Amino acid sequence: MAVQLNTLLREAYEDICPMPPVAGAVSAARLRARVVLADWNVSPEIVEDALLVVSELLTNAIVHALPPAVLRLVWVRCDGLGTLRVEVSDAGPALAAGHSRPGIDPDEHGRGEGIVHAVADSHGIHIHGAGVTRWAELVAA
Repeated sequence: MAVQLNTLLREAYEDICPMPPVAGAVSAARLRARVVLADWNVSPEIVEDALLVVSELLTNAIVHALPPAVLRLVWVRCDGLGTLRVEVSDAGPALAAGHSRPGIDPDEHGRGEGIVHAVADSHGIHIHGAGVTRWAELVAA
């Protein structure tokens, strides 16, 4: 009697990086993410979208939330299918709902969430005791 075993080949990687609320933080995060994703051999088909998601989620945290902002990247590859999860956690909103920081032009802000929704395969928000985590997942064959 022969028995066939289902074996899954699985790789998983994680990178966590606190981001200071300073000018240039988003640019630095994109650069770091590009290097990390290249080291992990993340599928090129999702890298540019992933960098866009990093930019949008991190900008949202730096502009609208209390520090610290923390970027977390997780790449899981299982039997040829790869999923990249991008998370940005912060300490929660800096201002009450409906208010915005002085000097923020509404014509130049407010599209980030729509961009993330358009490029991610799934996305969401997790509210927890330490603040808020916004996440998005991109799937590659």
